[in-house]
Amino acid sequence: MRAVVQRVKKGSVSIEEKVVSSIGPGLVILLGVGEGDTEADAIWLAEKIANLRIFPDAEDKLNLSLLNIGGEALVVSQFTLYGDCRHGRRPSFSEAALPDLASKLYKAFSCELKTKRVPVATGIFQANMLVEIANDGPVTLLLDTDKL
Repeated sequence: MRAVVQRVKKGSVSIEEKVVSSIGPGLVILLGVGEGDTEADAIWLAEKIANLRIFPDAEDKLNLSLLNIGGEALVVSQFTLYGDCRHGRRPSFSEAALPDLASKLYKAFSCELKTKRVPVATGIFQANMLVEIANDGPVTLLLDTDKL
């Protein structure tokens, strides 16, 4: 699994000009599922992200996690994180999981964050969405379970 994690002041997902999900301070997580990913990857990644110390403390040091600040998470499925652009001009998505597996693991990841007491909002799987992100910092990280 791959995740682009962005610390935000707020974030939202709209479909056909209607907001379907939104959060205040927390993280927007763009989540890609690869063909070999498992539920164990979803669990590990949710644990990692919930506890990432990427929020400032009173001394402005990155010492606080999403759990520490009581922040929210907006999880958006994004198969294009598995786009391979090494050859030609059109990305290949052959390493992305098929929709059935991707949907299952997207839901598993979101549920695992909820078990950590993180309020979770989601996009709509396979929908064409407008994602608005008010990146704070900016702080943006890339996590990949294949690089453990």
